[in-house]
Amino acid sequence: MRIGVLVHLNESFPEQMKELKSMGMDNCQLVCWNQGMMTEDTAKRINTEIKELEIDITAFWCGWPGPITWDFYEGQLNLGLVPEKYRKERIEALIRGSEFAAKLPVRDFVTHVGFLPENPYDENYRRVVEAVKQIALVCQKNKQNFLFETGQETPVTLRRAIEDTGMDNIGINFDPANLLMYGKANPVDALDILGRYVMGVHGKDGLYPADGVHLGEERPLGEGRVNYPAFIGKLKEIGYTGAITIEREIEGEEQKRDIIKGKEFLEQLLSR
Repeated sequence: MRIGVLVHLNESFPEQMKELKSMGMDNCQLVCWNQGMMTEDTAKRINTEIKELEIDITAFWCGWPGPITWDFYEGQLNLGLVPEKYRKERIEALIRGSEFAAKLPVRDFVTHVGFLPENPYDENYRRVVEAVKQIALVCQKNKQNFLFETGQETPVTLRRAIEDTGMDNIGINFDPANLLMYGKANPVDALDILGRYVMGVHGKDGLYPADGVHLGEERPLGEGRVNYPAFIGKLKEIGYTGAITIEREIEGEEQKRDIIKGKEFLEQLLSR
């Protein structure tokens, strides 16, 4: 396993890539919420930059248009592909994202799908599964895997949704902190359910929710409730050999310090 970091596709992209290299890393997941950035010219700039700096993009994380609320109330109504009100435009946006990612040396295409209904007989569950399949078919054409990022659904519901698509290019970008912060599962145990589908991993830490409205607090690696020694051991046990991409959801110098500390923390665990 190797260690990388999230890089956001915006005007500071070149500086972020150079900073990544200065921190001793050579890979990243590229995150983009701005559809206007997904152009032929941008793709050429990215390809030039990563070739010059010898950086691998391990996944393209694609956002979608419309409102976004990271909590347990409004989030049910506006996150991902679950809300019918936004589904059509978000399917179209994610398909455009896949077509853009096809211009890059990227295999994995990642997004949050939203709060998937637990009940498999819920008609909205079926519609979301069909929406995922529609996008995954485009990803398949583009020689990509479609990855659910963990967090907003329980592990059993997520596995069921993957199986119900009937597609062989659908997997998981496993974020252990999200499973805690959304109160959905212990991430080490969740690998027993989801391990065979894990194609990407986020290095992030956090706490369980402190109330019924807000997500748990994100924390620097090693300072939350994720049992990272056990988690890394479990990844090794299931045969995962891909990247661990550090995500720290703050900005500025503190973010950089936490990323460097997180890298050192992960390196110690991986060397055991």
